[in-house]
Amino acid sequence: MLHDRLLVRPGKEPGERTSSAGILIPATAAVGKRLAWGAVTAAGPLVRQVEIGDSILYDPQDLAEVELEGTAYVLLRERDVHAIAESDTDEATGLYL
Repeated sequence: MLHDRLLVRPGKEPGERTSSAGILIPATAAVGKRLAWGAVTAAGPLVRQVEIGDSILYDPQDLAEVELEGTAYVLLRERDVHAIAESDTDEATGLYL
């Protein structure tokens, strides 16, 4: 990986979902701009805040997609990351920017 680039394995695409009122929303329903979660699999030498294995929140539109050994990945810059999920801390809220 070069510079501030991240190689991210996207999370599963959600299928049908249920609203808070219990209404079933089909997978084909149009929704507004939706961010996606993914796991960082590789990082360039200039990446400062994200580590390999972190779960990140990013915008999946207008990103470079690449397939390596049959697995789909997304290539993005560190500045395109919206949030990083914390997993090992007891006192944190779970996300930080």
